[in-house]
Amino acid sequence: MSSLVRIALDVMGGDHGPEVVIPGAEMALTRHPDIRYLLFGDEARIRELLAPRPKLAAASEIFHTDVVVQMDDKPSQALRRGRRVSSMWRAIDAVRLHQADCAVSAGNTGALMAMAKVNLKTMAGIGRPAIAGLWPTLRGESVVLDIGASIGATAQHLIDMAVMGAAMARIVFDIDRPTVGLLNVGVEEIKGVEEVKEAGAALRAANHPGLDYRGFVEGDDLGKGTVDVVVIEGFAGNIALKTAEGTARQVADYLRAAIQRSFMARIGYLFARSAFRALREKLDPRKSNGGVFLGLNGVVIKSHGGTDAEGFASAVDIGYDMVRYDLLSRIEAGISGRPRVSGSASAGSAQDAEHSDDLQVQS
Repeated sequence: MSSLVRIALDVMGGDHGPEVVIPGAEMALTRHPDIRYLLFGDEARIRELLAPRPKLAAASEIFHTDVVVQMDDKPSQALRRGRRVSSMWRAIDAVRLHQADCAVSAGNTGALMAMAKVNLKTMAGIGRPAIAGLWPTLRGESVVLDIGASIGATAQHLIDMAVMGAAMARIVFDIDRPTVGLLNVGVEEIKGVEEVKEAGAALRAANHPGLDYRGFVEGDDLGKGTVDVVVIEGFAGNIALKTAEGTARQVADYLRAAIQRSFMARIGYLFARSAFRALREKLDPRKSNGGVFLGLNGVVIKSHGGTDAEGFASAVDIGYDMVRYDLLSRIEAGISGRPRVSGSASAGSAQDAEHSDDLQVQS
């Protein structure tokens, strides 16, 4: 790999487009001066935003596109209208053509996954890709996947996600053998649907050298950080993600209302400001912004569509790390030694992101 990390940006993606992507790219460049950007989008708007940022301009190459994938486009619509011509597609295509090492977009998640799978294809031996995210916990952070790439999962898909999530965790947490758990309705091995029980038995028997399987974990273990990697199928994973985000906002609103309730409460806040500041920092979603698409022949990062510049910079940071520490090779090494469950690799009712118009998660 080159000493530079080349990152393709879908400049037009997300709720705010270039007004967030460009300043976010500048922040990430400050932290990683060895980044070089390929910027795909409206050239006039990009040049206007680059004008007061000469260092970013010097590290960037602009590729004009006229078509933008909208946040409410169905994946099938995005593929028909934006294939080969949209800023999203061309950013992904730069990875396929080895012009870029990574693509980052804040655009429509369903469209991004569909385009990424059609363009990059899945890695050999991987039935389908997954989206992995960083989850704040009492211990720090955990990798959680799948948080919305597809619906349903066979036992083999769950095993593959365990191996891929562990590969990501080795990079993010700098540990040799991350602990892994399967999210279930209880920790007892007799509980849960057959696919989860089958995957758990196979992982326990395999004793994979790249991960330390700890068995089933429950919903409250997500916040505790009981394991480094939590594996769950995408439908439940996305519900868990949205529930956690909503709960964090709810708690923040409760605290805000309690502080404003009386004069003495405001006085108490003045004495506890540092504690509240630390809590706000811990719960800041921008710090862990950036879902990693695992299982593709290329690195693609999904930023939250409504993020600000700092949050987008965090997504670029994650992409940088995945490239610099060779995520794809780590996944390939893990997959080659994973347990195989007979007859389940393509079984089940799971829907593919390429063909499903119901996958509009995390947009």
